[in-house]
Amino acid sequence: MPVIALLRHGQASFGTDDYDVLSDLGREQARVAGEALAARGLRSPVMVSGSLRRQRDTARIAADVLGIDDVAADARFDEFDAHAAVEAHLGAPGATQGMSSREFQSHLDQAMETWMREGDPRWRAFVDGALAGLSDLAASLPSGCDAIVTTSAGVTAAITGSLLSCAPEGVIALNRVSVNASITTVVHGSRGLSLVTFNDHAHLLRDRRLLTNR
Repeated sequence: MPVIALLRHGQASFGTDDYDVLSDLGREQARVAGEALAARGLRSPVMVSGSLRRQRDTARIAADVLGIDDVAADARFDEFDAHAAVEAHLGAPGATQGMSSREFQSHLDQAMETWMREGDPRWRAFVDGALAGLSDLAASLPSGCDAIVTTSAGVTAAITGSLLSCAPEGVIALNRVSVNASITTVVHGSRGLSLVTFNDHAHLLRDRRLLTNR
């Protein structure tokens, strides 16, 4: 039964001109996460990343720690455009500029709830794509191999919420508490995908400076 570790990207650059860039702290988080994954004894892990820069850079840093040469890309593990979602929800292009992280999260929660409660097909496609990406990855793994997927909070919350049959407020809560460089673990067996752990960040607790959410 293959184990798939979902690694959230390190801290990005919220409040700057390009969010999709790891901060110096984010790069450190990625290295620490790589060390934590190395200690788990994953079997000849295959590494896959979403196509976003913060995801790819986190994957490369962790892969170097793990001694993995190749990191495949799968855009089904990309995060939705949270800034665009909030601005569309508010009906005000550019409204996220200058927002605090707390204010942004509040508006994002509202936008996500609207998507899910109204059955927005874009949300369903987002969830279905991430789940299909995981299932396809599990099916492609050689016997005796595990995998690591570098992705984002929204993807991990969507997958976890689906596997636990969470109501919209549950998915939103999962997304809100996700820690940068945390590890969520699923397994793939005869019954399909099953959740084992969510948002494990014990490897970051030795230095509370490493605990961030965006």
